[in-house]
Amino acid sequence: MILTLTINPAIDRNVIADRLVFEDRGYIQSVSESAGGRGINASCVIDSFGAKTLAITPCGGQSAQRFRQFLCDCGFPFELVPIENDIRTNLTITDRHGLTIKLNQPGPKLRKSELELLQETVRKNLRGAAWLMLCGSIPPGVPADFYSRLIKIAREHKVKTLLDTDGEALLEGIEAGPTVVAPNQQEAERLLNTALITRNHFFAAAARIRQMGAESAIVSVGSRGAIGATEDGIIEAIAPRIDAVCPIGSGDALAAAFVWAYSKKKDFADALRWGVAAGTASARLPGVTFATLAQTTEMYPRVEVRAAE
Repeated sequence: MILTLTINPAIDRNVIADRLVFEDRGYIQSVSESAGGRGINASCVIDSFGAKTLAITPCGGQSAQRFRQFLCDCGFPFELVPIENDIRTNLTITDRHGLTIKLNQPGPKLRKSELELLQETVRKNLRGAAWLMLCGSIPPGVPADFYSRLIKIAREHKVKTLLDTDGEALLEGIEAGPTVVAPNQQEAERLLNTALITRNHFFAAAARIRQMGAESAIVSVGSRGAIGATEDGIIEAIAPRIDAVCPIGSGDALAAAFVWAYSKKKDFADALRWGVAAGTASARLPGVTFATLAQTTEMYPRVEVRAAE
C-alpha cells in the first residue's frame, strides 16, 4: 500500500484554449473539472499502474460534495477528513502549443483539531503501508513542521517517506530525514536561495539537498529529466526530446512512478528512470492528464540514465 497525503487539495478547473497571447483574444475549446492536488495526482498514477493506494485529504465547505464525487470518479480508495472551510479551486489554462498558465488559490485555514484528526488518520493507516507520500503546499496557518512530524511517525512504523513540497515545510521536512525528497527546480532554487542554470548546478543542488537530512534527493528539471543524489553518488536521468502539450502534473507523475518502481524492489537509478519516463509521457498529453503504464513503458527505453561525471 502506498499512502498519499494531500493537505491542500483543490478542485482543478482545466481550460483548453486555441492560443494564449498578449493583447489579443484566444478562444476556449473545452473546460473540465477534477479533483486536484499533488497527492491525489500521485494516487491516480499509482492506481493506474496497478498498485494499491489510499489517498488521504481534508475536505469541507460548499464544494465538499462535488470534490467527493470527483474523487469517486478517479476509482481509487480515499479517506476524507472533514474540515469547516472550503477547499480551494485552481485554474490551469493550456493552449495547443503547450503554453500553460496555472493559478492556485492559497487554500483554507485548518483548525488545530482538524490537523490533529488529519495526523491521526495518517497514523492509523500506516499499519500495512510501505510508503507515505507527503505532497503539495500546506494551507495558510498550518505549522511548517507538520510534514516533519508525519515523517517521524512514519519512521516509527518503518514506513518509507517521499516529501514533495515547498518553502518552510520543505526545509523542516528535510531535516526530519525523509527517505526521498523530491523538489522541482524552482522549489530547489528557493530552498537553496540560488539560481540553478547548468548541469553542474543541478548536480551540486541535489547533493546539497541530500546533505541537509534526506536519505536521497531527486531534483526534477522539467524537459531535461531529473537528478538523483544517493549515498553512492549523483545520477542523471535524461528525458528524450518530445513535443510537450501540457507539462502541468508531470512532476507528480515522476514522483508517483518513482515510488511505484522503488516499491517493486527496483534500484534507485531504475526507479528514477521509470519516474522520468512517466513524467515525460504525461507531458505529451492534453490538459492535466497522466500517462498510463503502457505509455510509460513505451517511453522508458528512451530515458538515458548515467552517473554524473
